[in-house]
Amino acid sequence: MVSLRSPISFWQDQRGVTLTEGLISLPLVLLAISALVEFGYAMSQWNQTVKALQAGARLAAVSDPLTNNFAAVFPTDNNNPLYNGDATPNDATISSSCGPNLANCSAALTRIVMGSDGVCGVAGDPNPGICDINWRIQPANVVVTYQRSGLGYWGRPNGPVLTMRLEVRGVTFDLPLLGALLGLNRIEVPAHPVTLTTEDLKTCSSC
Repeated sequence: MVSLRSPISFWQDQRGVTLTEGLISLPLVLLAISALVEFGYAMSQWNQTVKALQAGARLAAVSDPLTNNFAAVFPTDNNNPLYNGDATPNDATISSSCGPNLANCSAALTRIVMGSDGVCGVAGDPNPGICDINWRIQPANVVVTYQRSGLGYWGRPNGPVLTMRLEVRGVTFDLPLLGALLGLNRIEVPAHPVTLTTEDLKTCSSC
């Protein structure tokens, strides 16, 4: 039998209030916890990207040039042999770039990114590459730029001494929870340019 209650007794009834509050607050608490977890995961990916680029830049500084027009832009000898032995120009506008999307990139870039085994993220590679540290970074995501630095001299046996900048493009954060829920899975990881002075752009050709 259904009993009728007056409106006054209905609004004064406190039964189920805790359950109602829990149903309202639980999604908000879960969202906040998910945001904290995702933020920590994003910071891990950020740090992973920085470390991968630092390792890749150190390797690229002692590897074969990564651009196809390197020899044309940075000849070892001066056009006038009388100038061999003089300092090279300190002109950053003299540059050679590779990427994005592998434009003007040599085959040496694959070695820098994929490692000596040519596979990303597999343990045991004796000469690991960038994607062994961060598997999201592929050759098409790497941009490298060589520039005249004023260091070295014309006719240097080991080739020109340049400033090299390595950075990443088009790599997005992996946010499995909030990415799918709020559409935040297209946020790009910052470029994180790493700049080094090249040493010997030939020593690692057989790595």
